[in-house]
Amino acid sequence: MNIVTLLPFIVLIGAMFLMTRSAKNKQRQAQQMRNDMQPGSGVRTIGGMYATVKEVHDDTVLLEVAPGVHAIYAKNAVGAVLSDAEYNRIVHGIDPDEDATDTPVVPDDASSLTEAADADADSSTDKAEKADAVEKADAADEAADEAGKTDVKKIDLGKDDAAAASTSEDEKRDGGTDAK
Repeated sequence: MNIVTLLPFIVLIGAMFLMTRSAKNKQRQAQQMRNDMQPGSGVRTIGGMYATVKEVHDDTVLLEVAPGVHAIYAKNAVGAVLSDAEYNRIVHGIDPDEDATDTPVVPDDASSLTEAADADADSSTDKAEKADAVEKADAADEAADEAGKTDVKKIDLGKDDAAAASTSEDEKRDGGTDAK
């Protein structure tokens, strides 16, 4: 036998070996993840349901799928054990990054508080000037609208009413004048 004829078989056997090895590795990691489950951790089942682990037994796990609602699942039905942050983000909509940005920043000294009050006093005079300008602009717009109401024009769309009345129903069904 020639080595060239055996080469495709050797490559095929090597590929099969690598595929089974990676599949066994994934199964081992999934089994390890299921064995490391602790009560209180959040999980996602293979069906896509999110729940909290209450009790772990040899082959089964007791999950709380809703407050006060418990269900017994096989350990193999657990698809993923989630971190607390990920579980809270998915199930409760709590994003840990948002909580950090919502807290107000307290200044170290009182000078920044008085500077803000001074800036508010200056901005209140600016606001009054802007309000006057807006009122004047609104009055001018109203005057222009009243003047424009008398210039109402009838727009001719180009369709002659007499020609439309003279067409018969048969021509309309055939698409005679409507097709244009």
